[in-house]
Amino acid sequence: MMFKKFSLRLVMLAVTLGFPLAPRASADDFEREPINYSRATPRNRVSRLIEELASGKAKLEHRGALGYLPSLLAALDVPVSSQTLVYSKTSLQRNRIAPATPRALYFSDDVYVGFCQQGDVLEISAADPKLGAVFYTLEQNEAAPRLQRQGDNCLICHGSSPTKNVPGHLVRSVFVHPSGLPILSAATYRIDQSSPLEQRWGGWYVTGTHGSQRHLGNLVIDTRDVPDVVDNSAGQNVTDLARLVDTAPYLTKHSDIVALMVLEHQAEAHNRITQANFGTRQALHYQTTLNRELREPADHQWDSTRSRIRSVGEPLVEYLLFSGEAPLTHRVAGTSEFAAEFARHGPRDSRGRSLRDFDLERRLFRYPCSYLVYSESVRALPPEVKAYVFDRLWSIVSDEDHTQAFAHLSLADRQAIREILADTLPDLPVKWRESVAAK
Repeated sequence: MMFKKFSLRLVMLAVTLGFPLAPRASADDFEREPINYSRATPRNRVSRLIEELASGKAKLEHRGALGYLPSLLAALDVPVSSQTLVYSKTSLQRNRIAPATPRALYFSDDVYVGFCQQGDVLEISAADPKLGAVFYTLEQNEAAPRLQRQGDNCLICHGSSPTKNVPGHLVRSVFVHPSGLPILSAATYRIDQSSPLEQRWGGWYVTGTHGSQRHLGNLVIDTRDVPDVVDNSAGQNVTDLARLVDTAPYLTKHSDIVALMVLEHQAEAHNRITQANFGTRQALHYQTTLNRELREPADHQWDSTRSRIRSVGEPLVEYLLFSGEAPLTHRVAGTSEFAAEFARHGPRDSRGRSLRDFDLERRLFRYPCSYLVYSESVRALPPEVKAYVFDRLWSIVSDEDHTQAFAHLSLADRQAIREILADTLPDLPVKWRESVAAK
């Protein structure tokens, strides 16, 4: 009887406070406590550059038709070799984008930069450790450079269900008309590391080789109706875009296939990191409110809180370990220096191994654990979900977990990941190093 009274009281309290009994994420939850996305002050790579520009510590130089692009990439440490070219009208400056004038995207581990020919602005997003994706523009005129944070317009696409209802990133594959407009009556795909290659890169230029594997890149459909069987044989294994588009207005002539694959992995990984961050903070905030209203001890932890943390932590663990990754059936090779430059960033363990080492024959990386485990966003996860993530990682790489989600990891994979992380990630739980040292 006591339990029934308590349950009824909890129901009435939830209704009074405007909380659901089992809270679910919605597109506007991050504008409320405890996230306060639009009102919070960002702390990320771009916000630090804004401060440096204001103090005179950093400067940006305007360079002809490219505007501030080369200078901005250098200031943010974004490699030019990461260039990919997208020609579907699916972003902010859609009037500037077409197969003849694609939008160039550049990225590092925590920043994305978009450039359009004759564009009014450079488009920038940063992976903020507390806020997820934060969006900025930099006007391309020759006046004093102004980096400005953007909000609602970006969040229409970048803060909805396709981005896990958090401010995030979205990679799409669409069929494209010669005008650059996506053919919305045909199939469209949201792309990440689990997407089969045959669904990827519609509306993107792709340079590189991939054997007999097929993709939708380098393809323009000159009718409004997409045939059931699309012949894109001319778009496969393209190593030079000269017959498709003039690349002279861009920083390189590449839209590297390896860079595209890394971009797709990274964009969704950032979304899941943000989802784990927000979901945990919201669960703890909800718990604090319940404890106060029900006069429970401040440190009382509800089973529902643990369940909510698990529900956002487990998808992150699965993604970091490449669960469900689409397999490669032939070797993939890019055309630029991207793969070599990306791998050089390390860190490397005492045996010279790095999570940034590529495989590109069976899968993307040689050691299937995401390099974003080193990122500032993972380091800044709330302690409760960070502990969950690293406890789960340990149970998997120490070969205690044999569930189907991680069946793709061989014993050698698990051992290598365990040893690399123990040697290169400073804030790991002590048991990682003790166990590896004992062996």
